[in-house]
Amino acid sequence: MKSAARHAIDLAGFEAKFRAGPDPWHTLTARDEAIKRQRILRALGDGPIARILELGSGNGSNSQALARRALKLHTCDGSASATQLTRQALADAPNAHAWHIALPAPLPGHRYEAVVIAELLYYLAPRAMQRLAKDVANALAPGARLVLAHHQIEFPDNTQRTAGIHDRFINALGRSVTKVRQFRSQRWIVDGYRA
Repeated sequence: MKSAARHAIDLAGFEAKFRAGPDPWHTLTARDEAIKRQRILRALGDGPIARILELGSGNGSNSQALARRALKLHTCDGSASATQLTRQALADAPNAHAWHIALPAPLPGHRYEAVVIAELLYYLAPRAMQRLAKDVANALAPGARLVLAHHQIEFPDNTQRTAGIHDRFINALGRSVTKVRQFRSQRWIVDGYRA
């Protein structure tokens, strides 16, 4: 049996989705997304974190919770509409700033105590993901946390297969990290690593 044809979504596709509505994947309202968000926070460990970088912030559904854990939060997204939605979500968070950055590209800061990447990696081509991995490796402060959260189910619009996406990213980092937390559901996986 043939699998469905793959039609990878690009930045223009993401822009169209966020222009059509502020919550195209129901990340603000779905119970499963709320559970995943709590697992992301648990994967960060306890206590406040000096600087957190969130890559692929989308509509800011995770950003608000991350801002409450960070002394300083930097977010970025490749869609201008998504970036604006993140800015609106963070309007009451003076410690947070959202950038419109299409990844891979230079990151907005130099060192972070935590980096969170959710629902992004399988939309990048393998070489782009490898470049991003190198940038993230350089941005992780000693002892920093890295949290990866992605679906396990396959989609027809992602560039890479979901299976093994975390392992491929970790292998591309070029530096040693240790997995310290893992949470799974039937749909997604959240892995927490320490640099």
